[in-house]
Amino acid sequence: MAPPAKPAVAVLGAGSWGTALAALIARHGHPTLLWGRDAAVVAAINARHENPRYLPGIGLPPSLRATTGLAEALSCADLVLVVVPSHAFAVTLRALAPLRPAHAGVAWATKGFEPGSGRFLHEVAGEVLGADVPLAVVTGPSFAKEVAAGQPTAVTVHGDDEAFAQSVADILHGPTFRAYTGNDMRGAELGGAMKNVLAVATGVADGMGLGLNARAGLITRGLNEMLRLNAAIGGQPETLMGLAGLGDLVLTCTGDLSRNRRLGLALGRGQSLDDAVREIGQVVESVQTADEVMRQADAHGVELPISVNVRDVLHGDITPAEGLARLLAREQKAEYAGRLIG
Repeated sequence: MAPPAKPAVAVLGAGSWGTALAALIARHGHPTLLWGRDAAVVAAINARHENPRYLPGIGLPPSLRATTGLAEALSCADLVLVVVPSHAFAVTLRALAPLRPAHAGVAWATKGFEPGSGRFLHEVAGEVLGADVPLAVVTGPSFAKEVAAGQPTAVTVHGDDEAFAQSVADILHGPTFRAYTGNDMRGAELGGAMKNVLAVATGVADGMGLGLNARAGLITRGLNEMLRLNAAIGGQPETLMGLAGLGDLVLTCTGDLSRNRRLGLALGRGQSLDDAVREIGQVVESVQTADEVMRQADAHGVELPISVNVRDVLHGDITPAEGLARLLAREQKAEYAGRLIG
């Protein structure tokens, strides 16, 4: 008897992360169709098995197919995996909603908030798709280039529907890719978004040549900011002590494949924001996410000294040197005023 067919997956977004995840899923034997807007990139994936714009030089599995047709991508999907920048998340969901097969759940590997409203992405998805569609978020410390090259990686999949989150994890899990599960979408999304803001801070410090002590201090106090805001929004503390929080924070703050860290490095060396973003050549999520993190912090009355300085530097209101001076001028106090959580 032939083994049952593996679930088919539509991956929406042919940037570096979308391509890497599509390649991973295809290598695991799932029929995988990658949707992208750039016809040249789609043609190269189909003809040369390479994404020359976002993952040059990395071979993609021949079984992976790409298309510019959203309806084609979704037509036979058992799972829809959205991997677009946060500013395109809502419009992508609205486009896929009428085309999604009725049985197909929706997951996303997008990190950030809805720009302008500060809403969590699971709130946006629930509103657009309705309460009956199972949802999950894929997050954790994962550089696209390393995943595409088959290097060991661990992520976590959080969803309110335990069976659906497990099914997403099963599709992703493989010989070099571990996928854990959880049920704290709010905390997982906060970690995935906020670490980008904190990576700018550590990048700025390294760009200014402040040393490894400063970097370690910023990462640790940055984690403290994440935990305090997470407690205020009702997230689970263990979520941020795991892959969605600490793991992603360490990777993004220390790894030069991080666009957000590279932005901070450029700013710390005196480069302008516009020039730095242009040089990076891809979406840098922290530019918008810093505003939305502070929107959440203000709404819940949580003080975030590092994050607010990052926002002000990105707005051009202060220089990196002025941000450093503001942090160093803060009054001395206990590391933890009572319990961190609760």
